[in-house]
Amino acid sequence: MDYSTIKYDIHEGILILRLNRPDRMNAVNEEMYFEIMHLLQEYMENDDIRVVILTGSVRTKNGVEKQAFCAGADLKKHSEGERTHAQKRHYIEQAHEATRLIYHYPKPVIAAVNGPARGAGAEMAFSCDFMIMADEASIAFPEIGLGTFVGGGVTLHLPRIVGLMKAKELIFTGRVLNGAAAVELGIALNTYPIATFMDEVLKFAANISSKAPIPMKMAKKHLQRSFLLDLETVLQLEADSILACMDTEDWQEGIDAFAERRNPVYRGR
Repeated sequence: MDYSTIKYDIHEGILILRLNRPDRMNAVNEEMYFEIMHLLQEYMENDDIRVVILTGSVRTKNGVEKQAFCAGADLKKHSEGERTHAQKRHYIEQAHEATRLIYHYPKPVIAAVNGPARGAGAEMAFSCDFMIMADEASIAFPEIGLGTFVGGGVTLHLPRIVGLMKAKELIFTGRVLNGAAAVELGIALNTYPIATFMDEVLKFAANISSKAPIPMKMAKKHLQRSFLLDLETVLQLEADSILACMDTEDWQEGIDAFAERRNPVYRGR
């Protein structure tokens, strides 16, 4: 499939998905949501892909480059013509389908926030397993100030990370956080200068991709629902997963590599 709102490339088992509407600061529309989901679904069962990076692109205007992650919903598009109630609901459901897919994706997903992330862009970033930001990148939820509301599970994710009172402040006020402030609150894992940003993100992704993919998938699944379960249920699920791992070739490879003092080579079997 030819994509018009995203680009992608594959680097040593890492799928790099770039939002690609730089003239609109990568503001999302229905087509972008569809293309994101199509690409992710295409590589969902591909064992050669171990990690996904979701990032933005660079806008060049009058010879000046400006980093863009995602400016949020395309408000210009929203202002063009009157949508029916059904059309509005379809747009919202498509946005939630995309964030749900990212959140439950069986492979680790890293949000590499290279520039401003607002509204829907911040929602996609929060649906990822990790957020890494460039020093001058920023993130905010301006929705209430625009007469609308947050989506993408933010009212679930944000309080878990920063606490209820701080989550209320960020959503009620729309305060903009730079990379350092996001790291301080636990929203972002790390922040780096833009010159070395993607190199650092790729280094982190490579570390994760070197690990055994079967237990990695299990770990993500269990951690994503850990807040909803009691201890006894968690212990039983962990026991089942450990036993399942012990029946794989990768488990034996890990044991052999440790004994032979070498790096393991996992094949997802």
